[in-house]
Amino acid sequence: MATGACGIDCSVCRLDLLGECSTCGSGKSIEGARKRGAQERIFGGACPILACAIDSEVEFCPKDCDRFPCDKFRDNRYPFSEAYLNMQQRRRQAPPPSLSPIGEGVTVPEEYWRELSNRNIADLCENAGAIRRSTFSVILPFFHSSLRIDVEKKQVCIDLRGQWVTINHPLTVLMAVVYLLNVTEAEPLGQMVGVQELKSFHFFRGPHKLKISPVLKRYENDLRGFENAARALRGDKLDLADLAFKFSVFPKIPVYYLLWKGDDEFPANLVVLFDKSIENYLAADSIWGIVNLVSDLLVLGRGTDPLAARG
Repeated sequence: MATGACGIDCSVCRLDLLGECSTCGSGKSIEGARKRGAQERIFGGACPILACAIDSEVEFCPKDCDRFPCDKFRDNRYPFSEAYLNMQQRRRQAPPPSLSPIGEGVTVPEEYWRELSNRNIADLCENAGAIRRSTFSVILPFFHSSLRIDVEKKQVCIDLRGQWVTINHPLTVLMAVVYLLNVTEAEPLGQMVGVQELKSFHFFRGPHKLKISPVLKRYENDLRGFENAARALRGDKLDLADLAFKFSVFPKIPVYYLLWKGDDEFPANLVVLFDKSIENYLAADSIWGIVNLVSDLLVLGRGTDPLAARG
């Protein structure tokens, strides 16, 4: 592959065509190791970006390294400009997108808040696995953290390391409100099913296809990175596939991500499973939203911190 560990595609450079310069290759490639060795022999040292990628077992820094853009890019001023690196840093720290299945921005409809305010809060908490905080607010477990949902203020905060921080991610707010409105006293069944086994499986096609391809693309060759991202979300490791985790999004909404690494015979694969009871609580579009949320957080790899970030 002509793309270097830094992310530059050498195949579009004339110097590569003329044979004056060769690609470094990725941090996991034979080409990368050879280029590092040649640089050390000829120049007495290797490109610090390539050397770091190899030592860290990172294929491509912009895609696979959670520290990008790091000082190795800024100190060398190569191959990217300061403006580009600043843009990358700013956008990586922004909240994940909050979009509907048709690509529109999501909001919590006013009638949802009104309906929530009319509910018996004691019954609501018992059904949802939440804790009553006051007449108008509840504490809802969320990825082994907590959300504070204030119905009167129409506000949702997340507990980040002991501090309540307002969530800046409409999709999370919507999913929390929808869960509270629709969850019943029925308990999860403890039986995992795939999307094709859901009654509404026809919904998950075309633009409604579950958003798992970015997770697969990010971690297909990086099981360690997937495990780090899953643990940042406080996922529970399972003895399934090559690597699998259960994510307790809400008390009655477990979601399972199963990853198989590729080999010479089969490509890498990622499957999302649900508890068979999920359709008792959530409609198809909400299931789609839950998977979107989990997948975006896995790709970002920073736990739930991005939900409180400012774009």
